[in-house]
Amino acid sequence: MWLWGLFLWLDLRGMLFFIFTVLLIVHFVNKKDPPNFPPGPLALPFLGNVFNIEHKQPHIYLTKLADVYGNVFCIRLGRHKTVFVSGWKMVKEALVTQADNFVDRPYSPMANRIYSGNSAGLFFSNGKVWRRQRRFAMAMLRTFGLAKSSMEQSICEESRHLQEAVEKEKGEPFDPVPLLNNAVANIICQIVFGRRFEYSDQSFQRMLKNLTEMAYLEGSIWALLYDSFPALMKHLPGPHNDIFSNSKSLEASIRAEIERHKLELDPSNPQDYIDTFLVESQHNRNCEVGFNEDNLVLCCVDLFLAGSETTSKTLQWGLIYLIKNPHIQVKVQAEIDRVIGQNRLPTMADRPNLPYTDAVIHEIQRMGNIVPLNGFRMATKDTTLGGYFIPKGTSVMPNLTSVLFDKTEWETPDTFNPGHFLDAGGRFVRRDAFLPFSAGKRACLGEGLARMELFLFFVSLFQKYTFSSLDGVELSTEGIIGATRTPLPFQIYAKAR
Repeated sequence: MWLWGLFLWLDLRGMLFFIFTVLLIVHFVNKKDPPNFPPGPLALPFLGNVFNIEHKQPHIYLTKLADVYGNVFCIRLGRHKTVFVSGWKMVKEALVTQADNFVDRPYSPMANRIYSGNSAGLFFSNGKVWRRQRRFAMAMLRTFGLAKSSMEQSICEESRHLQEAVEKEKGEPFDPVPLLNNAVANIICQIVFGRRFEYSDQSFQRMLKNLTEMAYLEGSIWALLYDSFPALMKHLPGPHNDIFSNSKSLEASIRAEIERHKLELDPSNPQDYIDTFLVESQHNRNCEVGFNEDNLVLCCVDLFLAGSETTSKTLQWGLIYLIKNPHIQVKVQAEIDRVIGQNRLPTMADRPNLPYTDAVIHEIQRMGNIVPLNGFRMATKDTTLGGYFIPKGTSVMPNLTSVLFDKTEWETPDTFNPGHFLDAGGRFVRRDAFLPFSAGKRACLGEGLARMELFLFFVSLFQKYTFSSLDGVELSTEGIIGATRTPLPFQIYAKAR
């Protein structure tokens, strides 16, 4: 009897060995690269390089890989090959020169679970849905944002609410992050919802909490693991599940706003993005270009993520860098005092007269490195990049960190230096390698609004206050990496000037 059991055990072991061998052969056949494909590090069977990536600072690890394999290299995330593009010249080649070849998003199991069918939002949609929705969103940002004369006034008004919140701290140390999140989010709220929220509004705070957690998790190792091994990860517990619960909670809040808009809608006089979308959906009932209620919800989610997280994070880094460089803070305040004074609010007309302040804001964006890796792209056809063959359907990731810190483009890439944006006469100069908003056809559609917000909020804060850290506390320039790069928790003093 025991011999029969031994035979069965040996037979089972042989069968498992045979299955493993077949799977290994299939893996290496599928893994085989076409001729002249980009090089990259050795990858484990089935797992790829996903566990090689340093999850706390993935952008640094990937930037260093370019030093070894060149500015176009491949790593494997699970079974999927992803080509990473580094350095200003090569990123420009991919995003601008070959914009049409790398305009689409690849399939993402995580995104597919959040977005489905024609309801693909603004970020993950492709083809005619993406083109139509992007044009519509840009038109709405112009209509209710940049082209609306009251938007500048609205930002200045929100600055006053922000200052009132700072004053309530009464000179005690405080965390500025919630206050900046509130102020910045209220600007996109006015464009999308047609109204602002009080900072104490619980529904508003719930939306901001969902946004912050989504922005971290969607760019974390957990999202990478989910996209690499979806069949396994969807059944496992872990933080990746919070991506979907936060998304559902945020969608529920937005649906409540949409229902309110339906009750008050005047088709002849739309007041905001939601109103105009609802009117447009009445003329596009076939939904072929995404004008349906489910897609409206997801477009609003994308607008909030893009329109609040990045700008708020930039202002947070601005406080940190000017506190760490008090001599720069003094120079900014001296220029503001000379041009604007301390009594009237700043306007966008002041920006040309504040070249040093403008240079500082740009350097904050460069060093803050808010979106370290940009979003995945996909080759829409067989093409060549950096002399390497990129087959149709290959995922491509532009590394924006490698551009903002490119040693061939910046005089002191690792040092906070506003001089990067000033000429010998102290006049502001633009730099081609300044890509915090990405570039090409998928560049941030709210760039103009973000620039306005950054300038007006930044100037109004340093016009009224001098900021400092707690005694003996050195603020860190290390960041927490998600979809955006977030400062480590910190507290500051704000002293009225």
